[in-house]
Amino acid sequence: MEFLKSFFGLVGDLTWGASLIPFLVIFGVFFTIVTNFVQFRFFKRMFNVLSQKSKKGKDSISGREALLLSIGGRVGGGNIAGVAVAITLGGPGAVFWMWAIALVGMATSLVECTLAQLYKRKDGKDFRGGAAFSIIHGLGNNYRWLAIAYAVCLIASFALGFNAFQGNTVAGAIQDSMGIGREYTAFFLAIVVAYIIYGGIKRIAKVADVVVPIMAVGYVLLAALVIIMNIGHVPEVLASIFKNAFGFEEAVSGGMGAAIAQGLRRGLFSNEAGLGSAPNVAATADVPHPISQGISQSLSVFIDTMVVCTCTAMIILLGTVYVPGAQNIDGVVLTQQSLVSHLGVWAKYYLTAAILLFSFSSVVYNYYLGENALSFMTKNKAYVHVLRIAVVAIVFIGAIAPGATSVFFFSDPLMGVLAIINLLALIMLFPTAMRMLQDYRKQLSKGVEEPVFNPNEFPDLDIDRDAWVTPKSK
Repeated sequence: MEFLKSFFGLVGDLTWGASLIPFLVIFGVFFTIVTNFVQFRFFKRMFNVLSQKSKKGKDSISGREALLLSIGGRVGGGNIAGVAVAITLGGPGAVFWMWAIALVGMATSLVECTLAQLYKRKDGKDFRGGAAFSIIHGLGNNYRWLAIAYAVCLIASFALGFNAFQGNTVAGAIQDSMGIGREYTAFFLAIVVAYIIYGGIKRIAKVADVVVPIMAVGYVLLAALVIIMNIGHVPEVLASIFKNAFGFEEAVSGGMGAAIAQGLRRGLFSNEAGLGSAPNVAATADVPHPISQGISQSLSVFIDTMVVCTCTAMIILLGTVYVPGAQNIDGVVLTQQSLVSHLGVWAKYYLTAAILLFSFSSVVYNYYLGENALSFMTKNKAYVHVLRIAVVAIVFIGAIAPGATSVFFFSDPLMGVLAIINLLALIMLFPTAMRMLQDYRKQLSKGVEEPVFNPNEFPDLDIDRDAWVTPKSK
C-alpha cells in the first residue's frame, strides 16, 4: 500500500505539481487568442440555450438540460470549501486569479465540448461522446490505447474516488450542523442515487434540470443578501482582491505567488475546463451545430467560477471571521461561520442544504462520466449494472465511514493524467474545432439566426451520420 501511495504521489507531483496548471493556462490563452476571443464575442449567445428545446422533444436531451447537468457537476464542494481554502492559503488575491483562469478556460471548454459534439455517436435513442470518442474518431484507431487510458482514469477518479468524497462531505456537514448520524445520511443518499442513475441519462438530465437551478439560484440569492447588507464595504473588498493579486498588499506568506498558485489551482479544480470531464455530458445534447453546445458549456464555466465562486468569496471577505494569515481553519467551516456571522444561526442549516444539493448533483454527474467511459470500452450492459452497484456502495461507504475516503488517494493523480491526455488530444484536434467555428461564423455572417451543421460539407471527418442528419434544403 505504501508503494502505491508513493507511486500515485509521484504521479500527482508530475501532473498537478509541475506541468498541468501551466499547460491549462497556456492552452487556455492560446485557444482564446486563436479563436479571436470567442468566449467574449459569443457571450450573449450563450444565454440562448436557457430557453432551448430539444429538436426531438422528450426523446432526447436539450442543450439546456446538458448545460444544467454540467453545471451540477462543476458546481460542488469546491465552490464552497475550495474557495475558502484558496483565500486562506493565497489571500484575497486568489479570487482574482480564479476569475482569470475561468475567463480563458471558457475558450478551452468551448473547444473540447465542440469536439465532443462533433464526434458523438448514436446509442439507441441517446447520444454518447467525450474525450475518448473524440480521440478514437478524430485521431484514428492508432490512438485507441490513449482513449482507453483516458476512459480508465475517468472511471477511477470521478465515478469511484470523487463520489466517495462527495458522500463524506454531505454526511459530515449534516452531522455537524443538524446532529443527524452518518448512517441515516448514507442510507438516504444511496437510495436516491440508485433511483436516479438506474433511470439512465434522461432521468439524470431531468433531475438536473430541476435541482441545479434551485441550488444555484438559492445560493446566489443568499450571497446577494449578504452583499446588499454590506454594500458599503464592497469597494474595499474588491480593492483588496486586486491589490493582493498583484503583490501591492500581502495578506499571507508567499504574497503574489501564493495568490496566483491557489487561485489557478482552485479555479481549475472547480470549473474543470480542460480536464475533459464536461464534454462527456456536452455530447448528449441534441443541438443544431457542434459549436452551439460549445458556446453553452462556456457559460457553464462562467456560472461556476464567475458567479458561484464569487458568491462564496464575497460571503467570506465581507465578514469578520476570516483573518488574513490564519491557516488553521477548515474550508467548509470558514464559509459556514462567515455566513452565520452575516445572517444568524439559521444560515448554517441553509448552507448544509446547499452542500447536500451541490454534492448530490456532483455524484450523479460523476456517475454518468463513468458510465459513458465504460460504454466506450465495452457494449456489455452487465458492466453498467456493476458500475451502478459500485457507485451506490461507494457513496454509502464514503458517507458512513469518513476514514474510508483515504482508500481513494489515487483520484487526484489520475485526474491529472486524464487532463494531460485531454490537452494533448485538444491540441491535435484544434484545427478541426476551428473548422467548426469558421463554419458557424460563416453562417452567422450570412444572416442565419441559428447555424445548422451539414455533415456533407466535411466528408473527410469520421462523423456518425445517425447522430448528424443532413439538413433538408429549403
